Amino acid sequence: MPFRIFGGSVHYFRVPREYWEDRMLKMKACGLNTLTTYVPWNLHEPARGKFDFSQNLDLEAFLSLAAKIGLWVILRPGPYICSEWDLGGLPSWLLQDPEMQLRTTYKGFTEAVDAYFDHLMPIVVPLQYKKGGPIIAVQVENEYGSYAKDPNYMTYVKMALLSRGIVELLMTSDNKNGLSFGFVEGALATVNFQKLEPGILKYLDTVQRDQPKMVMEYWTGWFDNWGGPHYVFDADEMVNTVASILKLGASINLYMFHGGTNFGFMSGALEADEYKSDVTSYDYDAVLTEAGDYTSKFFKLRQLFSMIIGQPLPLPPMIESKASYGAILLHQYISLWDVLPSLLQPIKSEFPINMENLHLNDSSGQSYGYVLYETVIFGGGHLHSRDHIRDRAQVFVNTMYVGELDYNTVELSLPEGQGFRQLRLLVENRGRVNYGLALNEQRKGLIGDIFLNKTPLRNFKIYSLEMKPGFMKSLRHVAGWSAVPDYFVGPAFFRGRLWIEHQPQDTFLKLQGWEKGVVFVNSQNLGRYWKIGPQETLYLPAPWLWKGSNEIIIFEERTAGRIIQSVDIPYLGRTQYVD
Repeated sequence: MPFRIFGGSVHYFRVPREYWEDRMLKMKACGLNTLTTYVPWNLHEPARGKFDFSQNLDLEAFLSLAAKIGLWVILRPGPYICSEWDLGGLPSWLLQDPEMQLRTTYKGFTEAVDAYFDHLMPIVVPLQYKKGGPIIAVQVENEYGSYAKDPNYMTYVKMALLSRGIVELLMTSDNKNGLSFGFVEGALATVNFQKLEPGILKYLDTVQRDQPKMVMEYWTGWFDNWGGPHYVFDADEMVNTVASILKLGASINLYMFHGGTNFGFMSGALEADEYKSDVTSYDYDAVLTEAGDYTSKFFKLRQLFSMIIGQPLPLPPMIESKASYGAILLHQYISLWDVLPSLLQPIKSEFPINMENLHLNDSSGQSYGYVLYETVIFGGGHLHSRDHIRDRAQVFVNTMYVGELDYNTVELSLPEGQGFRQLRLLVENRGRVNYGLALNEQRKGLIGDIFLNKTPLRNFKIYSLEMKPGFMKSLRHVAGWSAVPDYFVGPAFFRGRLWIEHQPQDTFLKLQGWEKGVVFVNSQNLGRYWKIGPQETLYLPAPWLWKGSNEIIIFEERTAGRIIQSVDIPYLGRTQYVD
């Protein structure tokens, strides 16, 4: 029977589990029949050989829920997913190998993929259509035509799927320029775009004859970088393009139907002319907002799909109201320097060690967050990074802030002083690049020598600041929290309480007056904020709040405000239309 895919992307790892059903019901109400999701390897195998498919990562529960609601599923298990996600979903511990060749048939890579697929595939194989489940298609890798470093790699990934019991339709997905390089025999090639160029669907015939046409990623909006605008894509232009694609008889998947959030440290980065990291929000100007609310795109698409389907669609679910809890005072603080001795054991090393190669986490290294490098210097002078900082370092002599080093600033003057002093570099991993040819170069922290007066620095104490839930809980009980003075500069942790009388509701935290850092609520990492914008509010979902007292901890790198505001409307920054 003829069947057309009206699909939308929703990523379970970007949406609180309690909201999965709501987002799926909204897909049905929009007229969609298929849900598309990526599978992020770096969340499911955070340390080599340690797998996690629990709670918000319970893929089986997510796919079963889609089936219950009446949605088919296109699964995109990677191993690489791009998706504006750190290292395109690849685990950072792969980069411990100095010879690593990601996304190729390099032995160190394929052995790791095989071990991961050995755990992943038994979860998804029983959920295929031929076995009574919702999965009607599985994507082989992702946009490999834009990488194309190994002609044998796509065949390897295809066979890795088939040999583990994948029996449904295989697909590849590429932009127009990558189509011929990303294609693999035995899979349906699909195309990704935002603007419908004349003949682009016909162009698929040059790769494969007489096959069904599908747009795997029709981009409904776009993502944002720190320091840039908040991109929006015109709703009428979007719906008219969708209508044109459908008129041509093609299937479509809306990327994204609902973007959600890059919670924690998981947002990726771009490296075109320069390094640009992605913001925490993955609102994407999609069909639903970051918090799952309707947009004009939703109602225009619903109208279009209901005309095509020719029968009434389910009613859209009621929207959840948002709360404005007002001002929250952060009344206590503790300096990072006071936390170090009691909470963190340093790693001692003659040479600087990059984050991934630190001997931590069952030898899987550190993946995200910050690393503090300390060494002893005598006198001041000229500090030069030789571009070995990834991605940004605050530099301190003892506890005095001297300046920053990053991609653009590679040297600083250190003031002269008496005797021996501590030089401290607090280095932030701002997110690994997730697209393009530089994936193998995504090691973070100090990736080489730093020079003082042309002499390389030696004998480091290295502190890992990954800020995992266990660390945040022990921070509660550390001695040294005190009242915030009138003027204070970070790096420091600040804490306050949000008291909620009734059933918690979604809210947004506005960090006016704060400079740069990370927010934790009840030990959950909401993500990064940065005053350069565009994003000015962080989404705080109701399921992460409790009735009564909620603990808020902010790690601020430099200048702290005294309060944050809980507001009921997000502000994602000044808008700019996507060209």
